[in-house]
Amino acid sequence: MNTERLALLAVTLALLVGGVATLLAPTVVSGPGAAPGHADAVTTITADAGLGSLFGIALWGVTILFGGTALLWVVLTYVIGAGYEAPPVEYGPEAVQVRIMTVDAAAVVQETVDSLPDGLDDVHVIAEEAIDVAGASVHVVPEDFESRAVRKGRAQEWARRAIDTDREFVLYLDEDSVVESFEGLPDADIVQLREQPRRTDSSLSFLADVYRMGVQIEQRAFARLSIPLFAWGGGIAVRSDVEDAVTWDRETLVEDTAFVWAAFSEYDIDFALSESVCRNEAPPSLYEIGQQRRRWSAGNVQAAKLLPRRYELLTRVRNYAWALSPIVTLLVLPLSILGASVAYGGALLLASVGLGLFTAFWFLRGVAYYGEGHAGWLLALPLAPLVTVVHSMGTVAGIVNPPEHFRVTTKVGGD
Repeated sequence: MNTERLALLAVTLALLVGGVATLLAPTVVSGPGAAPGHADAVTTITADAGLGSLFGIALWGVTILFGGTALLWVVLTYVIGAGYEAPPVEYGPEAVQVRIMTVDAAAVVQETVDSLPDGLDDVHVIAEEAIDVAGASVHVVPEDFESRAVRKGRAQEWARRAIDTDREFVLYLDEDSVVESFEGLPDADIVQLREQPRRTDSSLSFLADVYRMGVQIEQRAFARLSIPLFAWGGGIAVRSDVEDAVTWDRETLVEDTAFVWAAFSEYDIDFALSESVCRNEAPPSLYEIGQQRRRWSAGNVQAAKLLPRRYELLTRVRNYAWALSPIVTLLVLPLSILGASVAYGGALLLASVGLGLFTAFWFLRGVAYYGEGHAGWLLALPLAPLVTVVHSMGTVAGIVNPPEHFRVTTKVGGD
């Protein structure tokens, strides 16, 4: 984590200082010669030229890193994941036990329970406080239960030990994971349900999740990788014997991804992306989405130690690039257009425009993923740079100042 933190701060400082110098005096930063006989001018220009070199390295470095990450996404999504189709359903709802995780949000949980198809008849709510929920058995995690896991992971580990099941799969849902479609599960050890966040109190937070859905279509490649690159715990089914072998008993801020990484690192298992969809809540405010992304980024970097070296490096580079994306949006694109290309050539402008087009494409791809009913959000395309910042600023906070404790994202309930 220290490596990413130091690099992020250093690159940001170099871009800020160099960017200001470029906009104020681009010809000085590019290092032209000084008039003969003026020693002070020579000294100033030499110093500014050195600053310009550092700025140029940072500017091109960020552009190349983000461009390389975008290219990797293209390979994952359209080469490795090309033609992926969810495997056919082999296990019906009668083979699934549902466990819904919450603290004490009874009204929100009730919506999720009410959304379950009739075939899912073995439903358990795992809560931190006693609540009333119709149509489900409610269990309260004992205060004296000891586990290395924290918060949600601790509750999942208690449920694994305490709740018996003879079902083939355990399906974990978050409290707000309204199930839009579910016919059953394919024959895979871990099955990831698709997510489709719904708008709550903040349109910008919702648009950030629309953008994330555009990026997240790379999940269709995960079944073809040695280890999936992340998991979404708000809708994930695990074969019961695999859950007992892997357990949730580990300290992490991202219990779902850490579970999948541990499972694939220790056992020969398989993964599938289902056609079933859960409509969870988008964070209700900019503060909440920032804290959510902060936990995700910090947790992913911390959990990466579970991975083989090549996957750990890939994960950390992807998270670092994710943290840099607001900097690319706020600094690299404007600087390329307003002045940096004067000093560093048209190639920088071309590369930066390419990154801007990727941002627009991911947003458009997210709207397409939602379907015709959300086509009106295409009008928000000019906001794509701002949406990128909203989506990623929490990632910056997660690297610079990682949280010490698991924090549950606030839910509001209602559709």
